[in-house]
Amino acid sequence: MTALSSPATLASRAELSDRAALADRAALSGRATHESRAATTVPIPITIPGATTLQPAVRSDVGLGPAVSPGPALLAGIRQGPGLAAHRGRLGPAPRPGADELVSLARAVDLRGRGGAGFPAAIKLASANRRRAVVVVNASEGEPASSKDAALMALAPHIVLDGAAAVAHALGTREVHVVVPSELPSIRVGVERALRERVAAGERLRWELHDASPRFVAGQAQAVLQLLAGRENLPVTAWQPEAVRGHRGRPTLLSNAETFAHLGHLARVGSDGYAAHGTAREPGTTLLTLRGDGWDPEVREVAFGTPLTEVLTDAELAQPLLLGGYHGTWLRPEQLPGLTVSRIDIAAAGATLGAGVLLPLAPGWCPLVRTAALVDYLAGQSAGRCGPCLNGLPAMAGALRDLVHGGGPVGRVEELCGLVVRRGACAHPDGTARLVVSVLASFSEEVDAHSRGGCQVVREEVLR
Repeated sequence: MTALSSPATLASRAELSDRAALADRAALSGRATHESRAATTVPIPITIPGATTLQPAVRSDVGLGPAVSPGPALLAGIRQGPGLAAHRGRLGPAPRPGADELVSLARAVDLRGRGGAGFPAAIKLASANRRRAVVVVNASEGEPASSKDAALMALAPHIVLDGAAAVAHALGTREVHVVVPSELPSIRVGVERALRERVAAGERLRWELHDASPRFVAGQAQAVLQLLAGRENLPVTAWQPEAVRGHRGRPTLLSNAETFAHLGHLARVGSDGYAAHGTAREPGTTLLTLRGDGWDPEVREVAFGTPLTEVLTDAELAQPLLLGGYHGTWLRPEQLPGLTVSRIDIAAAGATLGAGVLLPLAPGWCPLVRTAALVDYLAGQSAGRCGPCLNGLPAMAGALRDLVHGGGPVGRVEELCGLVVRRGACAHPDGTARLVVSVLASFSEEVDAHSRGGCQVVREEVLR
């Protein structure tokens, strides 16, 4: 942990090279090279002042940083650089709303959290609006296929930090914690530089910086609170939400980086300005990570209501889509035409947008093979602190592996999915079961082929 409250206490970091991602995750990508990128994309790899080489601020499993396109709201200023002077010159000082005002604004546009659960921000803010509140920006982003928070922290950190400062002012607190991924130390370097700028400019907040473990579950809310308390960065069972009883028993407004960016933007432009993008039912924009664990990842900001036909290529629309990341839901190609980037429309299709991760299946890949590899990874990423994680997920991974590669019974996989749901210390077993249930339901013909020891996708590839 690093405390940042005055220029004299700001520690400089010598470690500027990103650590490699876990080697066993590289096998999960299975991506073919994407045909093209928009001409306006800005790559995340950046030069850190004082470094002698170009250091990537973000890595995917295959070592590539995503391309990031300028967007209509949060990513509008990334071509001007991440510095505070350019940020203030473009947008002016950080907004300072009162608690009632910010809650009212969030309610007016039905702002939802962007961490995956989509919880209403207004309810969280109102619940945390009590004495001795704490603000926590969770930029750990444990989902391997997501890079949106890393993109914000690397290219537009003050958009996020303005949001955190606005929330702190609204809640009447000066204590703000920022959690960054330890496997991407150049993100920490950039955030430290941004905080140093804010302190030098006279901002009177007590910033504390923390390094999250490189684990899938490290970004879960209770895992983050454990990290802040100096304990192992793993989830534990909690009986009250963190907005009621969080860090050291105090009300804690804990959200991911994109959510804070939206809160800051909303406080600055108001509900009408925020609704300049999106639809009447779903105002605003959201960040998407496309092909985040593959060879050509991309982060894009789009307005709600944008058709998927404007987000994915024709070739990708012809393939199954894993929507929502590793805890997401599979959609068949015929479900994609007419679908928009909309929580409401996607829910009607039986899926969830989650943290905005879109993973089109590469041509020639079997969705069951891809899912089996993901479940193997997820089983190894659990905290191992409850029965469903310690025993259920490894058993589920083994049963799915037997089905996919050995013609094992599908009934055993379905049984294990039912056994782990709503019984874990966190939602990790539920999300993993959701992924498995969706692949079994969406690709029943493929399930039948594998249960007989074959693979329909491989057969079709051979016959072409």
